[in-house]
Amino acid sequence: MQSTASRKATLYRMVMPQHVCPYGLKAKDLLERQGFSVDDRWLTTREQTDAFKAEHGVKSTPQTFINGERVGGFDDLQRHFGKAANDPNKTTYVPVVAVFSMTALMALAASYAVYGTPLTMRAAEWFIAFSMCVLALLKLQDIESFSSMFLGYDLLGQRWVRYAYAYPFLEGIAGVLMVAGALNWISIPVALFIGTVGAVSVFKAVYVDKRDIKCACVGGSSKVPLGFVSLTENVMMVAMALWMLAMHH
Repeated sequence: MQSTASRKATLYRMVMPQHVCPYGLKAKDLLERQGFSVDDRWLTTREQTDAFKAEHGVKSTPQTFINGERVGGFDDLQRHFGKAANDPNKTTYVPVVAVFSMTALMALAASYAVYGTPLTMRAAEWFIAFSMCVLALLKLQDIESFSSMFLGYDLLGQRWVRYAYAYPFLEGIAGVLMVAGALNWISIPVALFIGTVGAVSVFKAVYVDKRDIKCACVGGSSKVPLGFVSLTENVMMVAMALWMLAMHH
């Protein structure tokens, strides 16, 4: 184990009036958290940056040197310290976990604000409704990207392309109405319809056709794999619709 005194690193990163490299900041932070004293060298012009790249035969900055040896960029530095580097193409459930965790907390908070306790049946209803709203919001951020991914597996969308564009609006409207407990004659059939079609489509793609594709549930740039989680989103909508139907009859 190196002593703190010998743990020194030299970091070259872009710091310009119009641009501060975020990966340079991350590399400096990581080195300091690992106990290194950082010789922080700024590349303050495009010409200086290009000259540095040419001198060291690298294509990008930041670049870290430890004991005179080049470690590389931020991802290389993460791997050097045994940490998982970011892989933009890796499948992950993190977006879905983040959405459902936040909507669950929102539902508990809303229940506490209205009823004085977080644990109510209304909190469970709000959880599903809030989830629908947030998932719709994520889809609507880039509806073209969402619709392209959605058409890869949705059975109705493949027959009627405009349904892929309508879906986020339908999910969002149904979610908002369910939060309000208003116009159930609209929210219930909409949620029941899109949830059922979605569940059948996902089940066929994953469990019948055995396809390995991405899910558009949190938007078109999602790396979430199509599978159980995708099925859960649709089953939740169907369950909510049936619950509300039973409660209002």
